[in-house]
Amino acid sequence: MFIAVRFDVEAAAADSWSDRLLEAGALSVDAADPRAGTADEAAVFDEPGAAGERWWPMARLTSLLGPGADANAFLRRAAALADQAVPAYETFPVADRDWVRATQAQFGPVRIEDDLWIVPTWCAPPNRDAVNVVLDPGVAFGTGSHPTTRLCLAWLRERVKPGCSVLDYGCGSGILAIAAARLGAARVTGVDIDPQALRASAGNAEQNGVDATFVHADQLGEERFDIVVANILANPLRLLAPALTVRTKRDGFIALAGILAAQAADVCAAYARWVDLAAWREEDGWLLLSGRRNRA
Repeated sequence: MFIAVRFDVEAAAADSWSDRLLEAGALSVDAADPRAGTADEAAVFDEPGAAGERWWPMARLTSLLGPGADANAFLRRAAALADQAVPAYETFPVADRDWVRATQAQFGPVRIEDDLWIVPTWCAPPNRDAVNVVLDPGVAFGTGSHPTTRLCLAWLRERVKPGCSVLDYGCGSGILAIAAARLGAARVTGVDIDPQALRASAGNAEQNGVDATFVHADQLGEERFDIVVANILANPLRLLAPALTVRTKRDGFIALAGILAAQAADVCAAYARWVDLAAWREEDGWLLLSGRRNRA
């Protein structure tokens, strides 16, 4: 039986406390909004280049300790390292379990359209006649469950035509590239900066029996594509505007996701030199912007 130690700290101290808890011997540290699930819950979205606070006004830190650990001694060590007083805290047991099965239980088949499904490798396809993208995301982002991924998949279902070329920039698990290939794209390339994502993508492509190329962003050549899709975050998408549009053929299509509704105007402005972007669809506050490149 593992032991969890939980207490609340002010936002300014959350980073320091997290580091000291790990240094004192915590197996892991989880940070959450103490008011989650209430009317006072504060949504916090963090991404590269974003301004403002990264934390909630207060943060609830939960440390996981091994069986038989002395919670009081652990917290006194962490407090000494942090040069802070020992805070008021609570402890509770955490039963050991089959964490692989527990994780898998969180993911089931995801319906994008009646004829397009994302199916984890450990599940049977609900509709064997549909286009079923079989996926084992591993350490990479992209299971089909997040609104931004679902938006991109639905957009690709509508836009991909047999024989077209597709660039998936920020491929993660390879889910969008693989779906494009399964939908009829003749040439598909996925790009990421994370070697683990590239390995996961290549493995998932092999699992689906599709021909797709996955390369580091630095290795992408000068090829242009009929379709460019990028499911990242608003600030990186703004910075990538020249790079993504130059990869798009004249009259080719661009789709951008990972954008909150309040961020859409800034992203559209960053691409206005090359393409008029517009909201294609919204889900749970997330937008997919798309447009056709019609300028040099």
